[in-house]
Amino acid sequence: MKLQEFYRKHQTWLIFGLVFLVCVGLGALISQVQPAVAAPDTQGSEPQSYAGSSACAICHEDLHTEWMTTRHAQAFSAPIFQRDWTELGKQTSCLECHTTGFNPVTGGYAEEGVTCESCHGPFQPTHPAEPMPFTPNAELCSQCHKGTVDEWLASPHSKANVQCQACHNPHSQTPMAATVTELCSNCHKERGDSFTHGTHASSGLECSNCHMYTAPRTEDPIMGLAATGHTFAVGSEACVGCHQETVHTRNEIIKLTGEVEAAGTVDTASLEQKIVEQEEDIAHLEVQNASRLYIGLVQGAIVGLVTGGAAAWVVSKGIRVVEVNQDEQK
Repeated sequence: MKLQEFYRKHQTWLIFGLVFLVCVGLGALISQVQPAVAAPDTQGSEPQSYAGSSACAICHEDLHTEWMTTRHAQAFSAPIFQRDWTELGKQTSCLECHTTGFNPVTGGYAEEGVTCESCHGPFQPTHPAEPMPFTPNAELCSQCHKGTVDEWLASPHSKANVQCQACHNPHSQTPMAATVTELCSNCHKERGDSFTHGTHASSGLECSNCHMYTAPRTEDPIMGLAATGHTFAVGSEACVGCHQETVHTRNEIIKLTGEVEAAGTVDTASLEQKIVEQEEDIAHLEVQNASRLYIGLVQGAIVGLVTGGAAAWVVSKGIRVVEVNQDEQK
């Protein structure tokens, strides 16, 4: 009875509390199942505000135009990213590298794509009177390209402190030379003198074909991560990639190598003279073969006449003997 009285007196508050607890539980459950939808951050929660790439273009129009066609500029809008991002449930963690000014607390961002302020930092009020604080090194690039920088750390380039910007133009994202080989030759001038490098170069290969070889991908990389060859080490897989049929014929390769090296000392004039002499010998042999054919026919005819005549004479004599013996018996 006491419980019933208590329920009647506090019915309103009990129902309110029950509904409140259910709503709180459902809210917590939904927040874990359904990721937050990212959107430009308009709450101004960042300690420093972002001016946007269009503001940079006012003074740096040429660099802005160059950057507009790069993968950095299209890091968010690229169809392959939009597809993968959607398939992953639009996880906001992806936006840390595919947007500028991403706020992990709100899930918002300042601008789509990897813009000027992704690398140079938020716009400083003292700029342009003072340059934007910027340290171009691998540590900056590793914020998004961690796998590639990890490969680079294991390379001779890292030990020699050859940073990313020594080879890559950060604005156009193109090599700092017209071709890869020309880029590598800036430091490795003597490499082209060796036999292996020489034959590959004459076949139209670039340094990166061997020193940055990666196995052809048949599927999209998981989470955008894939080997990039930035260790610059040449392994057996690089050789197998082109020499599948000859990879186990080392002795034959050594033999051919010796023949190629020896061929460089041959006098071409003597070879041409030898070819002329051999052609004359061939023509002479052809004439001899024709003469021998005619001679053989004549010799065969003479032998045939003699042999045939002898055989006919023997046969005729045998017939006469038989006929004489038959006449004597009669």
